Order: sequence, then structure tokens, then C-alpha cells
Amino acid sequence: MADSTFVYATYIKTTPEKLWEALTNCEFMKQYWFGTSCESDWKAGSSWKMVARDGQITDAGEIIESVPPKRLVIKWRHELMPELKEEGYSRCVFDIEPAGNAVKLTITHGIGREGSKVIAAVSGGWPKILSNLKSLIETGQVVLEKNEGCKAEAALKA
Repeated sequence: MADSTFVYATYIKTTPEKLWEALTNCEFMKQYWFGTSCESDWKAGSSWKMVARDGQITDAGEIIESVPPKRLVIKWRHELMPELKEEGYSRCVFDIEPAGNAVKLTITHGIGREGSKVIAAVSGGWPKILSNLKSLIETGQVVLEKNEGCKAEAALKA
């Protein structure tokens, strides 16, 4: 059986330390993640969850690996849509590498099943979130103010 994997890389004009802070500061995250925040202490073995503006837990899991400011690995399961939740846990890896006067951020989000609806869903979300993150760090403003066209719903219809 083949895995389903989504990989996305972007270059951000910042330092690894500032990018790590942006990825793990729950208040800062709300700005680029369309109002969604997180709850975690970002230590290996700790719980992790994403919380929507209305208080619903959208995603939850565990911090598998935390090596500031280089690597973060999260065991991740979608909690709201039964069709996505039943796929079980995926794995999301954030790799941070210096690249001259910038930082390369690579997101690798995968699950051990072929044709995953979870991966189809995140493949639409990650580019929007990371565009907002990059713009917010570099200019102080997000590019997208709301998450138009939820890819998760489209993935369920596929």
C-alpha cells in the first residue's frame, strides 16, 4: 500500500528562531491561521490541538519531536468530519533550514494510506496558511483574511 503525502516548501526572510516562534506561539498563529489557535507546550510527548474561533477542536494529536528551531513533528488527526477522522492519525513534519538571509520551511504531511482524503484536504489548506505566515512575518500583514473554499469538503466529495 502506498502512502499519501503532501510536501510544500517556502522561503521566508527571517531567522530560524523567529520562524519557530511564529509556528509555536498560539496567539501569533491566530493571525495567519484564519483565527484558529492551538494548545500545546510544544514538548515531545505533549498533547496538541487546534481550536476554532467557536471553541470546537478541529484537529488533535501529540508532539512527537520538538527540536527548536529546526524540526517539529506532530501526530495529527482531524476531529470534526467523521470521514476524515476515521482515516486516523497523519504525521506532519516542519523542517526549518537556514538559507542565506532567509529560512527554508518545508512541511511534509503524510499518512499511511493511498488516496487519503485527509491529505487531499490539507493540500488545499497548507498553501494558504503558509502564504499568510510568510506575508505576516515579512510585511506584518496576511494575504488572505478568511479561508475561502474549504478543501476538506471537496475532498469528501471526491
